Amino acid sequence: MADTEVPFLVGCVDAGEPPLAGVSDYRGRPVYRETSGGWRSAVFVLAVEVASSFAFFGMSANLITYLTGPLGQSNAAAAAAVNAWVGAASLMPLLGAFIADSWLGRYLSIILACSLYVLVMTLFNKQGRTLDRRIIGSLELPPAALQMFGPATILLFVPFYDWALVPVLRYAAGNPSGLTRLQRIGSGILLSLATMLTAALVEARRLKTARDHGLVDIAGATVPMSWVWLVPQYVTIGVGSVFAEVGMQEFFYDQMPDEMRSLGLALHFGVMGIGSFISGTLISVIDHVTKTGSGDSWFADNLNRGHLDYFLLI
Repeated sequence: MADTEVPFLVGCVDAGEPPLAGVSDYRGRPVYRETSGGWRSAVFVLAVEVASSFAFFGMSANLITYLTGPLGQSNAAAAAAVNAWVGAASLMPLLGAFIADSWLGRYLSIILACSLYVLVMTLFNKQGRTLDRRIIGSLELPPAALQMFGPATILLFVPFYDWALVPVLRYAAGNPSGLTRLQRIGSGILLSLATMLTAALVEARRLKTARDHGLVDIAGATVPMSWVWLVPQYVTIGVGSVFAEVGMQEFFYDQMPDEMRSLGLALHFGVMGIGSFISGTLISVIDHVTKTGSGDSWFADNLNRGHLDYFLLI
């Protein structure tokens, strides 16, 4: 390959065009706006994102079911373990970013990370297992499949935000981007609070339905309440992610020097990882405090005897 050729680029380089600052191809050569990007690059990014999302969310969605099923762990222990796993997975990009920025480079690091992915929302999932998940006739929706509503909401809301909300917000706030990055993060946090409130109300209704039908002491019983009740909490958390997570990514990326931007994105994941560790610790502490004598805690193995609604309100 000639030195003037670069991957994912089409056409010839304009001799009078300056290269993009802080950007290079996988061989360290300069990149020009007129011949860079486009759908060839976009397809590469989309493929990586889809593969990594399937691997991460597929694992996290099914891990708690595996821990409480074949491994026989309690709900609280399994939820804490899943949070620890998510926390460790979210902090690992810090190591990857260090390696990418100072040793291997971003392209080779991405390829190696994707290869390792191939080789190698938790309590909401437990809620879904107790509900009536029938779609048509005897066809049932797997509990982990309920989590698809979160990513699907993100996929649909991102273009809606860019095409519909940003022009309105730009006119109202006088900001070219509609909302500042910190305003987007704050909006996402408020939507996350709305998600917890919605989930708590749904769980309170589920517990009442179980009591009304005499199912409190029947572990594993299907509560006569449709899985559709869980959809709003997945939708609101998806919308909140568009505001908070995208805002944090942009904030960390733009505040870092060009040569350390991989580390900036890794710090974004690190924040979520620390949050997962805090959540896991909180679950363990609440489980210990609310377990009186031989009674059940808020995270009782039989969810009909627990109080996830109290935890979600915290």
